Amino acid sequence: MSEPKIIVVVGATGAQGSGLVEAIQGDPAGSFRARAITRDPGSAKSRALAALGAEIVQGDLDDAASIQRAFEGAWGAYCVTFFWAHFSPERELAEARTMAEAARDAGLRHVIWSTLEDTRRWVPLDDARMPTLMGRYKVPHFDAKGEADAIFSELGVPTTFLLTSFYWDNFIHFGLGPKRGADGRLALALPIGQARLPGIAAEDIGACAYGILRRGQELVGRHIGVAGEHLSGLEMAAAMSRGIGEQVVFHDIAPSAFRSLGFPGAEDLGNMFQFKRDFERDFRAARDVAFARSLHPGLQSFADWLARHGSQIPLG
Repeated sequence: MSEPKIIVVVGATGAQGSGLVEAIQGDPAGSFRARAITRDPGSAKSRALAALGAEIVQGDLDDAASIQRAFEGAWGAYCVTFFWAHFSPERELAEARTMAEAARDAGLRHVIWSTLEDTRRWVPLDDARMPTLMGRYKVPHFDAKGEADAIFSELGVPTTFLLTSFYWDNFIHFGLGPKRGADGRLALALPIGQARLPGIAAEDIGACAYGILRRGQELVGRHIGVAGEHLSGLEMAAAMSRGIGEQVVFHDIAPSAFRSLGFPGAEDLGNMFQFKRDFERDFRAARDVAFARSLHPGLQSFADWLARHGSQIPLG
């Protein structure tokens, strides 16, 4: 029996990475083994991954040498950055280069880069439909990832570019869930108009990534989008009403109003939702639910996700 192929999972304790580690370690075929990269190997989340049989390795994207060491001897890798930890697109670009160089130097056979669209392809910086942020971005947490695609390509890293979707988990952890108004009613307020928003359970992203790895190098060089369902604001509110047992109404708000809410990242998210609304056809076309299900047959619908996690949504 051949030795399992080692897959380096950056951000292994995060939403995307943990799902991939669980998928790898939960596969009875045992063709792969996860090498979970974490800044704190002693954390509770790291210990939980170790209990699944994953190899736990200390690594930090701000320490290129640690990433080089972590990639040595591996077959593949899952590369991801987390903009919301620092709000710096330039730092994301540097982190992407650190991972791409480590992958090149280690001779990895297949890398998945968790990316998003560079929205400046649709909305140039001089386009007044939405404000330019940080001097050179429209949607900073999208644009830097999309810009970083070229780094992996230019360095000759065999890469599948994984386009993710809105996490339904954001309704729990990111403060985007329904809020109770002065009339006592719950309202889901998003600046998406009548557009359908591709969404996914965060844990399913990692499982879809495992499906890509199992397909082998067939998907190298391709952009693969994943979503569990495409839903309008009205449809999400109706599903929430059924899932939590209390009526939730949908309120469409202007992107400018969302940008002015004042919380960290509000401008970025306001632009993001406007991009998804204004370029709905392109954004949705890149995220085929049927193909995502072919990668991960257990892909959850929004109703599935609500049945598991709806009780965790804060109802403020």
